[in-house]
Amino acid sequence: MTPSTVTPDLLDDLLHTAARDGIEKTVVGAVITDPDNKMLLLHRPAGDYLGGLWELPSGGVKPGESLTEALRREVAEETGLTVTEVGTYLGDFDYRSSSGRSTRQFNFATAVTGQTVKLTEHDAHLWAGDGQQGEVSSAVRAVLDTWRRQTT
Repeated sequence: MTPSTVTPDLLDDLLHTAARDGIEKTVVGAVITDPDNKMLLLHRPAGDYLGGLWELPSGGVKPGESLTEALRREVAEETGLTVTEVGTYLGDFDYRSSSGRSTRQFNFATAVTGQTVKLTEHDAHLWAGDGQQGEVSSAVRAVLDTWRRQTT
C-alpha cells in the first residue's frame, strides 16, 4: 500500500467503500512515533478480547463522528496524548469484533504533543523500535511496514 494524503474526499471514499463492502463497524488507528521513530504500542490486558496482543492506539468511530474526530478522541482517551496533525493514510484491515461484527480499521500516521502516556484501557505501553514489534498482529505489522517505507 502506498500512503495517501488525508483529504475530505479520501475520508468520504473510505467510508463509502466500507459501507459498500458490508462493514458494520469502523475503527481508527494511530501510528504515533517519538523523535527516535519508535512507535507507540499498547498492550491489551489478558482478560480482554485479543488479550495479550500489542496494538496501535485505536477505537470505534461514533455515529456522526468523522474519522479524524474519532482518531483525536480515541488517542486522547487511550493515551492522554493530543493529536496535533493527522498525516497520511496508511491503509486498513478487516476483522471480527468481540461481538462478531464485521469491522474495518482505518490507520493514519499522526503527530502528537507530549511523550507521557496515561493509559486507561490497556495494561502497558511500549515505544517500540525495529525488532520490538513481534507481538502485534500481521495486519498491524503491515501498517507499520507501510509507515516505515514512507519514512525512508
